[in-house]
Amino acid sequence: MADLGFAKFGDDDDENEEEFEGDYKQSWGQKDGLIFLIDCSQSMFEPAEEDEESSFEICIKCAKTTLQNKIISSDKDVVGIVFYATKKSNSDFKNIYVYQELDQPGAQRILDLEKMLEDGIQTFDEEFGHSKTFSLSEAFWTCSNMFSKSTHKINFKRVMLFTNDDDPHAGNAQLQRQARTKASDLNENGIDLELMHMLKPGQSFDISKFYKDLLFTADDELTDLPDASERLEELMTRVRSKDHKKRAQGRLTFTLGEGLDFSVGVYNLVRTCTKTYPVKLSKKDNEELKGHSKSYLKDTGEVLMPQDMKKAQTYGGRQICFEEDEVKEIKRFDDPGLVLMGFKPRSLLKRHYHVKPAQFLYPDESMISGSTTLFTGLLRKCLDRDVVPICRYIPRKNSPPYFVALLPQEEEQDERKVQLTPPGFHVIFLPFADDFRKIPVEDTPRANETQINKAKDMVKKLQFTFSSESFENPVLQQHWRNIEALALDRDAPEDITDYTEPDVKRMEKRAGKVMEDFSDLVFPDGYVPGAKRGGRSGGGDAAKKAKLEEAQNLDLKKEAQEGRLGKLTVPVLREFIKREKIQASGTRKADLIDAINDHFGV
Repeated sequence: MADLGFAKFGDDDDENEEEFEGDYKQSWGQKDGLIFLIDCSQSMFEPAEEDEESSFEICIKCAKTTLQNKIISSDKDVVGIVFYATKKSNSDFKNIYVYQELDQPGAQRILDLEKMLEDGIQTFDEEFGHSKTFSLSEAFWTCSNMFSKSTHKINFKRVMLFTNDDDPHAGNAQLQRQARTKASDLNENGIDLELMHMLKPGQSFDISKFYKDLLFTADDELTDLPDASERLEELMTRVRSKDHKKRAQGRLTFTLGEGLDFSVGVYNLVRTCTKTYPVKLSKKDNEELKGHSKSYLKDTGEVLMPQDMKKAQTYGGRQICFEEDEVKEIKRFDDPGLVLMGFKPRSLLKRHYHVKPAQFLYPDESMISGSTTLFTGLLRKCLDRDVVPICRYIPRKNSPPYFVALLPQEEEQDERKVQLTPPGFHVIFLPFADDFRKIPVEDTPRANETQINKAKDMVKKLQFTFSSESFENPVLQQHWRNIEALALDRDAPEDITDYTEPDVKRMEKRAGKVMEDFSDLVFPDGYVPGAKRGGRSGGGDAAKKAKLEEAQNLDLKKEAQEGRLGKLTVPVLREFIKREKIQASGTRKADLIDAINDHFGV
């Protein structure tokens, strides 16, 4: 079973929706660290064509975009930027310049990179210079020292190397050996090294010359690198999304039978992305404020401590009081975990059984050794026989039990053996009998066969491949752009594209004729969808005009004498008052009627 790369539970995940119980060690406050190691040789500043950007400019843009995204997705992560092959140096080694220390992303760092893109590229030679004498081993050493000296507790360490030279130490066996040795040290210290190769104009990048021995990957026969343009495009893409890292909400025991248990991790693959809560600051000095609540006795105003209070439940007009421990004991049903109840054919799992968003199960070896083997066997048998396990599920202490169906999912990989979907079980929550409702079905007009066939044609014409990842929340995108514009002193926020709006032009191009035919078959003559009261656009104004013309033919004096003014509409009364130049004391209907009655002496 391929590794999902899920981090340990509790790794700086403050947004866990549920607090699970189990035998695990919490490890709070961990962060991810990333260092951009950028080659500053003269060739990195030479564009392929006159109007194109140089490789170094692309590297700085990638770093800038990453910082912008990190602020939104995971602002507790740390990022640093190191230049090598420069004349100027500020580290322990020559020809190596630490441009930005390993720290959390901030507005000033982004502004510094923007300034370098605007006018620093032309003056880079004067400020930093270029050098052909450098040691890649010392550059790796500098990155390792930055991680070791960092005051942040870093969980995942990564160095991203940007270069267009596939053989930087050609002809120097000593520097090559030192680079390989230091790359091995990085790997042993848990620091991943990733290569982002920037192609020189008219040349290719041959990994076998030098970098193959520096990259420690699962593919021992690595002879070629993935297309760097895809990775660069991914880094350059500005998608302001909250990064929900794959961290387990909890680790539970899965019981197949008496004495046969294994452990699993529970994950949330989808989570609602919301705006961050504003922080309250002091008006005097902008210091962050913390809220503090107290409970008071209603009659005397005495401050109550937690031990002075009880909880009560009203039953039969009487308040039943409980201690805190009694409340917990009442809520407790059983120990947290999954207990297998049996199996059902997958076809019996209906879409309308949806109760709440699903979770995901993946084996965990930290609690029970050998859990992966037993989990894999259960998954394969469920896939082979097309069945779903039905389990009783208690996610945490004091949580009510659920019945869940475990929907098996097979692992999928692309042509490069990169995992697209992980293997495991989706936890589908099933409804109890009390959750089902009887919906009254009203007798409504039924469509005939011709209308149904035309509707099918329209649906076929308007079909497209849907993916939730293709649609950004326009409210969130606008929110982050506004904040970014304020933080970076922009004149105006960037424009957003609202992909939730229907593409009317494409719809009309693909199915305009079919939609017209469907409308003619289903709707009555003169019907305009969206118009109020079934009239055509502007039909409401025409109706009002017709009523006013009809009111002019009425004998208002007779209507007033017979007490029928209340049946007339306000516009009709106003029109008559205006025409007869009657003075009304107010604009309400009653005021208008009183004014007309006074005018006629009724």
